[in-house]
Amino acid sequence: MTFRLYNSLSDKKEDFVPLREGQVTLYVCGPTVYSDSHLGHAKTYVSFDVILRYLKYRGLKTFYVQNITDVGHLVGDADEGEDKLLKRAREVEQEPMAVAETYTTRHFQAMDQMGVIRPDICPRATGHIPEQLEAIEKLISSGLAYEINGSVYFDVSQDPKYGELSNRSFEEMQEGTRVEVRQEKRNPQDFALWKKADPGHLMRWRDPYSGWGYPGWHTECTVMSTRYLGDRFDIHGGGMDLKFPHHDCEISQARGLGKAFANYWMHNNMLTIEGQKMSKSTGNFVTLIDAFGQYDPLAVRYFIAASHYRSVVDYSESALKAAGTSLKRLHQTVRTLREKKPADQKPSGKWFEEFRNRFESSMDDDFSTPQAFAALFDLNREVNSMLASEDPNPEAMADAEQLFSVLGGEVLGIIPEKIESEISDQRLNEVMQVMIELRNQFRQNKDFKGSDMIRDRLGDIGISLKDSKEGTQWE
Repeated sequence: MTFRLYNSLSDKKEDFVPLREGQVTLYVCGPTVYSDSHLGHAKTYVSFDVILRYLKYRGLKTFYVQNITDVGHLVGDADEGEDKLLKRAREVEQEPMAVAETYTTRHFQAMDQMGVIRPDICPRATGHIPEQLEAIEKLISSGLAYEINGSVYFDVSQDPKYGELSNRSFEEMQEGTRVEVRQEKRNPQDFALWKKADPGHLMRWRDPYSGWGYPGWHTECTVMSTRYLGDRFDIHGGGMDLKFPHHDCEISQARGLGKAFANYWMHNNMLTIEGQKMSKSTGNFVTLIDAFGQYDPLAVRYFIAASHYRSVVDYSESALKAAGTSLKRLHQTVRTLREKKPADQKPSGKWFEEFRNRFESSMDDDFSTPQAFAALFDLNREVNSMLASEDPNPEAMADAEQLFSVLGGEVLGIIPEKIESEISDQRLNEVMQVMIELRNQFRQNKDFKGSDMIRDRLGDIGISLKDSKEGTQWE
């Protein structure tokens, strides 16, 4: 088995070769839990969930770690400003840890609704303060970091490769500096490993620098990923917006600590609203709770999974509705298969294997879900033709049902084990029968313009009509 993935560090597709045969270690940057997760978060975690599921499908044993940031992530994602979680705690008049606990729970509840597999470990930044302080001490001792006025910064001038992931040189970053930065830094690009805590700061820990402080945002992932996956692991993932500075900073720290770190870097692209990045900090976002109030969580998953993880996806109500319609088409076919297939019929693996091959070939090429979905819908069309026949082959139905359950369910996560028959589906069937009868009446009256209009208008909303000697079917 060989498949290729796009390594952001080399900027090209590479054959994936795990460190240990048959096993994959994966770390993905998790959420900062100061408010409800939004569709932009779903883009990351659904994308990597599909990747994780396909690795499992290919027979690899996975070990997946995703952190929880509950301290150190400042407003503006820089080294100055207020901690995002502290700011939220002040607004709602709660303890910071209560805020973190609330939104961590709500985040995973939203992920559960979309069928996202929970990571094996979800370490929290606040639970790994001693390890972070130990790493900081090592960086100071090696001359890569310095303490000043109670805070500690990483000296990026001491790492010639700093910025290699985002393809930024130190000189380019110096030229690009436009904002006033903290004067105590040696270089404007130096990033905080540890910050001195002001009196009354609600989240602080004892340190050897000023007495009380808290960690910088970039240190936690370097420490926690290697704590659980080892100094060298297979894949580090996250959103494209984390490439710089977060992931560049992680790499420099790991290098300074003598850790080989991740072999492959994978980044999913953004989800936008009218072309603008979805972001809590800018107020340009739709929470998952709000989205689930309008759409089936599996339709949201479908909307994200159907696009390539490295592609930008633009949110719109029409796009979500179209995703829901397409999902219903698949569910209707699978529900019919499960109803018609004899209960004792076992799959043979003889039927529809070309669709499995197409699906695997697509996913083996950097997890190309658009082509994988295309294979699934071509299978859907073929199966509906079979179901429209007078006597569908039981063995073929069993093979088709298994393919949908494995490829659409276990891998893509959009076909559940049990698909409930909904009243809305029944009404849709009734309406479609009326539309088919009306179209047939137009055709009998030789009003082909009217019959074509019905067919075309239905096609515009994702419903196709198939005419055969047995009658007209829709899908």
